[in-house]
Amino acid sequence: MRRLFWIAVLAGASYSLTSWDLVDAGAWQAAWKTSGVALLAAWAASRARSTDGWLIAAALALGALGDLLLEVVEGFTAGGAAFGAGHAVAIVLYLRNRREHPSPSQTLLGYLLAPATVGIAALLAAPTGQALPVGTYAAFLGVMAATAWTSRFPRYRVGIGAVLFVVSDLLIFSRFGLLRDSFVPSLLIWPLYFAGQALIAWGVVESPTREE
Repeated sequence: MRRLFWIAVLAGASYSLTSWDLVDAGAWQAAWKTSGVALLAAWAASRARSTDGWLIAAALALGALGDLLLEVVEGFTAGGAAFGAGHAVAIVLYLRNRREHPSPSQTLLGYLLAPATVGIAALLAAPTGQALPVGTYAAFLGVMAATAWTSRFPRYRVGIGAVLFVVSDLLIFSRFGLLRDSFVPSLLIWPLYFAGQALIAWGVVESPTREE
């Protein structure tokens, strides 16, 4: 079933063409945007043999729902709620799979990721008066990244994937003021986000399953 994973990667990576305004997806915009992570979720579900497998499939499915809602519902509230729910599911997964003996550097970064994510996100959103709702969402995002980094799953896939997710979202918030007129967010948001989701999916699904 790895073929489905690579189809998902192709679908998600190719969406960069629309985010860079190189292709006009027209009526297919929402479907194209949703397809990459939705296919990752389907691949994870097809490989699920334990609670952990279903948790990663659910987290990815909620991410795909968030992608869809951001396209079809005005504003960020509905999509942000779906992503927040996905982060909550992922946190449960990572807490179930905590690394027994993390190194001091792993532990330090794990402690720093959550407050740094919240603080930076709130500062970026402050010019539009959205510091509180963005900071609340960022708390889920930051804890997700922190628990991913300190989990038993491969850091160079799951940990880095979670950090890429954080950077992508911070670039979204940078559009509220700091990088409002910059091309950088449009260039990097989608590739970083989808690369993060793909790395997380691969790292969790391909890790040895734990006995229930």
